Amino acid sequence: MGTFSPPPHPMSESNGNKQVTTMQRTAAGLSAGARASEAELVDRARGRDEAALREIMQANNRRLYRLARGILRSDSEAEDVVQETYVRAFTHLDGFRGESGLSTWLSRIAINEALGRARSRKPHVELGALPEEALDAQIIKFPFSPQGDPERTMAQREIQRVVERAIDELPDVFRMVFVARVMEGMNIEETADLLGVKPETVKTRLHRARTMLRENVEKEIGPVVMDAFPFAGWRCERLTVSVLKRLGSRG
Repeated sequence: MGTFSPPPHPMSESNGNKQVTTMQRTAAGLSAGARASEAELVDRARGRDEAALREIMQANNRRLYRLARGILRSDSEAEDVVQETYVRAFTHLDGFRGESGLSTWLSRIAINEALGRARSRKPHVELGALPEEALDAQIIKFPFSPQGDPERTMAQREIQRVVERAIDELPDVFRMVFVARVMEGMNIEETADLLGVKPETVKTRLHRARTMLRENVEKEIGPVVMDAFPFAGWRCERLTVSVLKRLGSRG
């Protein structure tokens, strides 16, 4: 198990030419209208406009929580990190100049805060480089569970728990790339920019993460498979009652 290399410092968006170039490219990916809308939103937030602050938080809550939890593997600590991220960001909005997207800037603050907490509870270990391989990410989609089907809902929740445990077992650097690329749907360039690594490294780590995740899931999936295609509870009772009614009607 290792820890992440720190991403670029979030409060300053001009720490070196290479960093600025990368972030300008990210900002350039936004349409002119989106940049103007974001700038207007940030201006309102600087004035402590409650509606603007609320809009920013609601738009970024899930991403920041997932990124923080990907590092800390603790629901409560991840929530604390998200709160601390917003406090730091909203009190340092003058440091945001729009060279990167607001979401990217907030994500870096959350990652640095989570890393600080992670390092305080375990030693820092450098991970060696891995062979570079490429594999495109695919978004994981869980089966839709119709309302009123408690058995299927229960099975779906169990599958989700299995996947969450398997993700938690991934080594730090692989888990972070998996969260960003697969769970949050960020592209390779965004992920590389956010984590301060090369795009090729993102591809390599994603490939390893998916392989390890598959192995982790397979270790736990056996008991779950045994409960596949459930036919108990209300479905079993409904069929039983239906059959008894049909038999009674023939008597």
